[in-house]
Amino acid sequence: MVNKHCRLAAGLLALAGAGALNFSSARAQPASGVVAAVPAPAGPGVELREGGIIRGPTSARRLALVFTGHKYAEGGPQILDELARHKAKGSFFFTGKFLTRGEFQPLIRRLVAEGHYLGPHSDRHVLYCPWDGPRKTLISRAEFRADLERNLKKIERCGVKRAQVRYFLPPYEHYNQEIVDWSAELGLTVVNFTPGTRANADYTGEADRNFVSSEIIFNSILRKEQQDPRGLNGFLLLMHIGAGPGRTDKFAARLGELLDYLAGKGYAFVRVDDLLAAR
Repeated sequence: MVNKHCRLAAGLLALAGAGALNFSSARAQPASGVVAAVPAPAGPGVELREGGIIRGPTSARRLALVFTGHKYAEGGPQILDELARHKAKGSFFFTGKFLTRGEFQPLIRRLVAEGHYLGPHSDRHVLYCPWDGPRKTLISRAEFRADLERNLKKIERCGVKRAQVRYFLPPYEHYNQEIVDWSAELGLTVVNFTPGTRANADYTGEADRNFVSSEIIFNSILRKEQQDPRGLNGFLLLMHIGAGPGRTDKFAARLGELLDYLAGKGYAFVRVDDLLAAR
């Protein structure tokens, strides 16, 4: 399939603010030599952390089911089956390595054909800033852009036009304001998972010190839904499409049960771009 390169529009709409707060935007001048783009618009009431969106509007019972992938995808068929059963849409953020694995191609073709969101997760799953201490950027702007552009070109080869890719979930779900700003230069808005559940720990293996069982994950989601006055409205519920051989307790096996429960509570499962789009 021939790539269709999209010309980036002039102007930069920068995400503003660090920490969790209501969304605001401001114009910023691009760095010298940069053809800046306009990131995806976000509606009122979204929450930010380190400049990235961590929760969408909470005025309606809508949430985004988000899945990342780098090395493994054993949960993919079951995840897509459950999404189809609930007439739900998911959002999938894959690395370049994932997108070029031959055995994953049928899965990728299926999720694109079924109308799910496919977005970038970096090409090589790069760590952008230290885990502890000041979040100093560990890579150069040129390295960041080159890596992310490789990821975007591989998404285009999967049949998704560049103009349709508006949201970026950083590798390791770890980033800083500078990464948010550099992403905006490429027309991408950084998103991350909504805190409050253990869903993003579904990659941990039984032998890991930080292992979190599917039962604990499942109950943490229900508890958040019951105890948060806003429920899971606007949630970006992040899971992994695969955990690899180190985990036998696959959370994908509980996904159908979870969706049954949430659908019974009146939640709609929408793509991240639908959840966050300005109305």
